[in-house]
Amino acid sequence: MAKEKVTRWNILDYLDNEKSIAAYLQVALEENNPAGFVSAIGDVVRARGINAMAKEMGVSREGLYKSFSGKRKPNIETVFNALDKLGMQIIIQPKLNNIGKRKAAAL
Repeated sequence: MAKEKVTRWNILDYLDNEKSIAAYLQVALEENNPAGFVSAIGDVVRARGINAMAKEMGVSREGLYKSFSGKRKPNIETVFNALDKLGMQIIIQPKLNNIGKRKAAAL
């Protein structure tokens, strides 16, 4: 029996268009875990290329890598700058599970 070749799954292979990137970041944001969201941004930055992103953001490659390595907490300006250069934005809206609570409280 021939052995099947198994390849390692890598999220970077699937972050190749705006729709996939937006969906990935949205799910990470909805987890309500800042470290997880920052890690997801780091995945997208790596998928786009650290060198190209660093140049576009006006930061060093090393600084950008460290910001999204999970060993540091990047400041909010770095997060917003990365999202902007990725063509993404954060949209604030009520949590779906809170909408009914607010309506009931208003009655």
